[in-house]
Amino acid sequence: MQHPNIKDGWFKETTALWPGQAMTLEVKEVLHHEKSLFQDVLVFESTHHGNVLVLDGVIQCTERDEFAYQEMIAHLPLNAHPNPKKVLVIGGGDGGVLREVVKHDCVENVTLVEIDEAVIRASKKFLPAMAAGFQHPKVTIHVGDGFEYLKNNAAAYDVIITDSSDPVGPAEALFQESFYDLMRKALLPGGIICTQGECQWLHLNLIKGVLDASRKIYPVVEYAWASVPTYPSGQIGFILCCNEAGHDLKTPARRFAKDFERAKLRYYNADVHAAAFVLPQFTRNGLGL
Repeated sequence: MQHPNIKDGWFKETTALWPGQAMTLEVKEVLHHEKSLFQDVLVFESTHHGNVLVLDGVIQCTERDEFAYQEMIAHLPLNAHPNPKKVLVIGGGDGGVLREVVKHDCVENVTLVEIDEAVIRASKKFLPAMAAGFQHPKVTIHVGDGFEYLKNNAAAYDVIITDSSDPVGPAEALFQESFYDLMRKALLPGGIICTQGECQWLHLNLIKGVLDASRKIYPVVEYAWASVPTYPSGQIGFILCCNEAGHDLKTPARRFAKDFERAKLRYYNADVHAAAFVLPQFTRNGLGL
């Protein structure tokens, strides 16, 4: 059966979250389509962006530009922490964040909690470069609800990364104040969280609401962003919080060696880390900064 978002050889992404605009990619072949228990899961091979993972009609990653998002959501919080040993990833069923987390030798173990096993299964088969992280010996996979998992794991992690889809469907709870409070309780002293923070061109009111709520819970709250061409408006943001007052998230506490950055990274470096927190004036105004 033809996927409703594919017509005349093109996939078209439209949603009320970015009204009046659409993202289209040319389709070479549909590789996988299923209705999981939670969402519509589609993988297709595109003509110019490699394989593409789509959940509920929204592009999650393409092989062409996924590295920008995966590297930033992982290395911003991990390099802002002086010695992260225990890491939790909520969401991230494509495996890309895991791939980046295990690049840090100081990390002793990383647990991924993904609610939808269909995403993990499809990613392992069709997105092998991202899913490589699943095979690492430091990695533990838990298929289940991140909300419920946090309730049973207090004071357990140095860094928590929430790689969620947009705040509709199964990810809606991941943008609520109660979820940010649960993450705080799951952190060790000096712990840092980093969550997918939507787009400053489209969602300033949503972002401001999450930042304002987070400031009631954490003494340090920051917003950063990266360029990802196949995300709405070509940008995606990150909300970073620390439970230790005075902690500077904008300056890396640890740095990769220059040779490592050249050989193992494609977007993140120490200079990009600092630059990611520099916001345009309209964003500062909109966020009340």
